[in-house]
Amino acid sequence: VQLVESGGGLVQPGGSLRLSCAASGFTFSSYNMRWYRQAPGLERELVAYISSPGGFTNYADSVKGRFTISRDNPKNTVYLQMNSLKPEDTAVYYCNAHRSSYDYWGQGTQVTVSS
Repeated sequence: VQLVESGGGLVQPGGSLRLSCAASGFTFSSYNMRWYRQAPGLERELVAYISSPGGFTNYADSVKGRFTISRDNPKNTVYLQMNSLKPEDTAVYYCNAHRSSYDYWGQGTQVTVSS
């Protein structure tokens, strides 16, 4: 089982990034997918959720209206489009796959929002 995040980097406030998470080793379309983030000194927080196979989404209040989660089941990939980025969005972003007692995590990708 693998979840591999990509797309992080350094961006100026107000900018955009698109994170990707490529999954392998399990039936991707059967799993609910989440993006979490963790900033230094803070607990990991849930940012966005998309159901299996993709009919329902939910967001943290702090990102609602700015971030969009989506999934491409034939490509086994989940995305997080992040617009109007703020310095407080700076964190390591993690992809998570969950179904029943099964829970898989990626290694994370760093997002830094700074001028």
